[in-house]
Formats: sequence, structure tokens, C-alpha cells
Amino acid sequence: MKIKSVKGTRDYLPQEAELRESIQQTISEIYRENGFSRIMTPAIEDIENLDKSDGGDNLNLIFKILKRGDKLQKALENGDEKELCDMGLRYDLTLPLTRYFAANRQSLPMPFKAIQMDKVYRAENPQKGRLREFMQCDIDVIGDSGPECEIELIAVTAKALKALDIGGFTVRVNDRAVLNAMLSALGFPEEELATVCVSFDKLDKIGAEGVAAELAEKGFGKPADKLSEVLSQLPLTIEKITEIVGEEKTARLSKIIADSKAIANGSYGVEFDISLVRGQGYYTGTVFEVRSENFGSSVAGGGRYDKLIGKFIGEEIPACGFSIGFERIFSILAEQNRASSAKKKLAAFYEDNFMEVYAKAEELRGEYDVSIFKKPKKLGAFLNKLQAGGFVGFAYPDGNIKMFDD
Repeated sequence: MKIKSVKGTRDYLPQEAELRESIQQTISEIYRENGFSRIMTPAIEDIENLDKSDGGDNLNLIFKILKRGDKLQKALENGDEKELCDMGLRYDLTLPLTRYFAANRQSLPMPFKAIQMDKVYRAENPQKGRLREFMQCDIDVIGDSGPECEIELIAVTAKALKALDIGGFTVRVNDRAVLNAMLSALGFPEEELATVCVSFDKLDKIGAEGVAAELAEKGFGKPADKLSEVLSQLPLTIEKITEIVGEEKTARLSKIIADSKAIANGSYGVEFDISLVRGQGYYTGTVFEVRSENFGSSVAGGGRYDKLIGKFIGEEIPACGFSIGFERIFSILAEQNRASSAKKKLAAFYEDNFMEVYAKAEELRGEYDVSIFKKPKKLGAFLNKLQAGGFVGFAYPDGNIKMFDD
């Protein structure tokens, strides 16, 4: 038997688990006080739903579940690999939400404001801040097509990140419709915009020259030259893009950015970033990410996905969401040795007076979380482990309290 957790997953010591719980509680409280309601969905989804969800590269990272019993045996005999699986683990919380809404729409208000805080699964190479099993914390608004939807999602997500005190951060905002309009104005064929955006999404990694070179290799000679000329003026302002595509195309995005900046009032950054694409294919309009100064990477992301629900019900329902990358937030706060917001922990020892110590522990539980232990023979070693686990002190069998900091 192996004692290590499966690659890409991990165990958490009590102090780590308490910090994770505290982070979730902080995020949940902010979400709830802003009018969002918690829902829960299964970790398992129909494989057809997952495969048709326009999840971009994530579709290659689905953990697929084999059929069982006779159905598996029949699929093996037929030799059809595609028939081996009928279910899979969710790779994010957006697809389950859209299926949930399609199934329960008659019982839900419109617009519907949802909270999802749960684990998702991706079969990718694990690295720092990236696991195969990880937590996401989402808020979504279904049934609202106005720009106010994005403005509220940005504001509420920023409020949660501020409450967690992760340090400085900037919300980057773009709109796929604006990006497509710019690319079309530069001469890229509309039917090729998807492959153009795949290259454009690499702007942060390979730079403007690299993007132009890759597009030239794909056969976009003259449009690639025009794009290279535009990208030479990085960072591009919304005003510059407006000159290219017209004010009608950028009016909505300009309002989202301006109003979000007004709400931020300098407490965090809000900026336009034409290079922001995001990999999921289901995004149809506004996209956004939060970049943390402490982590040096994205700690939250989301956007508008107005066509995904329509795959289930044949009717387009506007939808938009923002997801906090919980694991990255946890890694930031854990590296800072941040304590949880839970009550302080105290140990209480007994010898032959358990009932007396139990009564004393009950008195202390208004102020502390109290764990009762039979006094060990090697008290010093046990106390060291308690202190390392976040305990602030202990009570002797006679009731006297000793704090570790004293």
C-alpha cells in the first residue's frame, strides 16, 4: 500500500485545512452578502456534455470514467475506444452550472446569481499552484445581458480578494468581440479568427514579434504585418482600439472599465488589456483576469458565455461568471504563514479527573476551541507538536493555563 497521495493531489495538515476553511468562509461571506446563492452539483458529468462544452484545451484534460460491467465488456469487444467511457470528472464549474440551470430553470429566479465552491479535476502535469484536484470559487449571473453584470462581478470578486488581504492586484479586462473586430479590421478572414486568436493568446509569452511571425507562418502575410504595426504601440489603450474598430464596438467595454475603476477608487487596478483572450472556447464577449503582485500570475478569471446554456435548451440565455483560483490564493497566504480566522486552539490535559477537566473545557469553549487529551508521559514532545499545529496554549490537569508565548 502506498502512503503518498496520488500525483497531482495532496493531503493537508490540520493547520493548513483550517486556513483553507477560513479562506472559503471569507469568500463565501462576501459572495452571500452581495446577493449570491450557494448551489451544489455532482463532480461527475455526462461525457457528451463535457466533450461538447467548448472548454478549449481543457477538453484534452478530462478524467474519463470507464463504463462498468457488461457495458464495458461489450465496448472492449467492439474495439471502439470512444465507447469505453460514458462519464467524466468536471474540469471547471461553468459547464455543471449551465446544465444545472437548464434542468432547474423553472424553479430559479431570473437573473439567477449563483455561488459554487467545490473541487474540479484536470489531468495535467502538476506544478506549483497547479494540481489535478483543486478548488474553485465561482460567482455567476445568468439571465443578465447588460454591462452592469460584469461590473458587479468584478466589484464583488475584488471585494473578496481585498478581504483576504492578498496584497496588490490588478483586474485586466478585454472583450472577445472587440478583439475579433480589430483582427477583422486588419484583414484577417472572419472564418479564421479562432486560429488567429490561438496565436494572439501567446502575446505574453512570445511577444509581438513572435505572434506576428507565427501568423505569417500560418499564411496571414499582409494582415500579420498590419497587426505587427499595431502591436508595436503596446500597451494599447482602449482609445487606440476605438480608432481602429469604431466607438460603437468599444462603448460597452469602455463603460465596464470606467465604472469598475470608479468602484475601485484606487484600492486596486483596473486596466484594458487587448492581449487577454482566455483559453475556453465558450467565452463570447467580455473576459477578465486578476493578476496578483505577490504571486506574479493570475489568481482569478472569467467572462461572458452567452451561448453555452443554449446547447442544452436550444435557447440562448446570457451568462457571465468570475472564478477565484483558490489554490493560488491558498499558496500566497500559506507562504506568508497566515493564520486562519477561527478561534484560537487550546489543549486541556487530564489524569484521573476527566469529568473535572471536561467541565473546565466547556467553560473555556466560548473563547477557545478546546481539545481534551490524557496527559502524555512525554509532555514536552507532545506540546511541540501541538504548537506546530496551531495551538496557542494548554491547561494543566489542575486547571492552570499556560500560553506558549508566555
